[in-house]
Amino acid sequence: MIRVLLVDDQELFRAGVGVIIDAQPDMEVVGSAADGIEAVRLVESVSPDVVLMDVRMPEMDGVEATRQIFAPTRVQQRDRPVRVIVLTTFNLDDRAATAIRHGASGFLLKDTTPQQLSDAIRTVHAGNAVLAPEDLSALLEGQFRSRAAIPAAYQSLTDKEREVFAAVARGLSNTEIAALVYAGESTVKTHVGAILRKLSLRDRVQIVVFAHEHGLAV
Repeated sequence: MIRVLLVDDQELFRAGVGVIIDAQPDMEVVGSAADGIEAVRLVESVSPDVVLMDVRMPEMDGVEATRQIFAPTRVQQRDRPVRVIVLTTFNLDDRAATAIRHGASGFLLKDTTPQQLSDAIRTVHAGNAVLAPEDLSALLEGQFRSRAAIPAAYQSLTDKEREVFAAVARGLSNTEIAALVYAGESTVKTHVGAILRKLSLRDRVQIVVFAHEHGLAV
């Protein structure tokens, strides 16, 4: 079962989304929060797999809550990974972009369909982004006014790993990458795992963020 935490300051919205999630055979709602402060606390106490995080809330908004959830000290103390999907009413919201930089796996508009919502939860639970590669690139494009220096860890990637890194940064799937680099999907998965480990990144979404942050997105 995919354990889901709902975070939104509107109780009616939380209740409606909860009905959708609990109707799925592979999901369950394990907690509900009305602001970011409560969300950060519940992440540690109920151990959700996926957090649906409203971006605009009183007390503490979804951006700051996401930043705190993915603080290195908190991440290191967890036995299982947690993914965050930001919920917003605006397409290509700057706050959503900032939340992705802090560790969120993408965003959904609040008027998304129940099927799209449940599919998105399954997608991020598998470690993937929930928005199209071109949208993710557009969202991140204006986030980095100056490029950070390429860290030494990137230099440790093999030529093949750099090729796979570039393909992941463009949003290609493992199937598409396998055809591009003339390798099997299992080999591509091995390369992606090595990239994540060497660059100390959590998932494929963070590879895209890393590429934009360091001027490696092409």
